[in-house]
Amino acid sequence: MIKSNRKKNLKIAIDSPAAAGAGTLARAISRHYNLFYLDTGKIYRYIAYLKLKFPKKFNLNFIKTKVKILKIKNLMNKQLLSDEIGIEASIISKNKKIRKLVHSFQINFAYNPPKNFNGSCLDGRDITYKIVPDADFKFYITASQKVRAMRRYKEFKALKKNISFSQVLKSIKIRDKSDRNRKISPLKKTKDSLLINTTNLNKSACFLKIKKIIDSKIKY
Repeated sequence: MIKSNRKKNLKIAIDSPAAAGAGTLARAISRHYNLFYLDTGKIYRYIAYLKLKFPKKFNLNFIKTKVKILKIKNLMNKQLLSDEIGIEASIISKNKKIRKLVHSFQINFAYNPPKNFNGSCLDGRDITYKIVPDADFKFYITASQKVRAMRRYKEFKALKKNISFSQVLKSIKIRDKSDRNRKISPLKKTKDSLLINTTNLNKSACFLKIKKIIDSKIKY
């Protein structure tokens, strides 16, 4: 692990469509540079999970209470990976009041990571231009829809989910359309974000490509 001697926290912002490999890369980057990692999409999935589990209690005050006590370990729940929750999360993310609440949570972690970290690394859909617009590094990570669908399909199979590849591909296409066309904080590549296409790259190659970019600009 490399420790940075920078006077300010290192901030890395990543945007990507579903199952592009951004989460895996962000975790690897965070471990290497000792950054606090936050998968921002998981917050919306967590809220979607709450909506499906507590439909009668679900309202803005209920969400505020749950998010206020939200711990990172809550976002590690494998149930959040379900296709049903993913689609519900995409719908929930269009709600202005919920987005405002979640944005506050994300920004706090981005700019105030725990003291034992050298900075923060966030990935999501609007991180590069909405949450951390002054990030030291901005990446837009993507891959073809079929490759992303196959990755998600393998994840579901590992969890012994009874779902077909065609169903997953259809879900990916629906999610992409929803993320890109929503009026509030749509998924888009900013001009100052570096494009990383992972379609034909393995995890190691992707990591080394990003590491080379970061190492060329930061001082230790």
